[in-house]
Amino acid sequence: MRLLLEVLRILLIFFISGSFYSMVLSIVYKSMSVSRFEWLGAVGVLIILFVIYRNRWQFKGWYKGEEKAVLSQKTTRLLLSFSALLLILPPLIHYFIA
Repeated sequence: MRLLLEVLRILLIFFISGSFYSMVLSIVYKSMSVSRFEWLGAVGVLIILFVIYRNRWQFKGWYKGEEKAVLSQKTTRLLLSFSALLLILPPLIHYFIA
């Protein structure tokens, strides 16, 4: 039962937070006239949420398994760098293509 509650919690966190931040990012991109590659920013937001979940939120949930572990610093930095690249890539693509 705890596992089911944790999966539901994960889905709600990613759906609600991901939708909110993707919507804000979409508004920012549209104000910059960048709408063709919005999905890259949405993927960047999901990667950030994944890193936050693995490093913080997983320890505050219902699941009490022993295999919980934070991401290594190297992995965290790599994922956050890749996410930052994905967030700034749509305006750069629009600038160089248009």
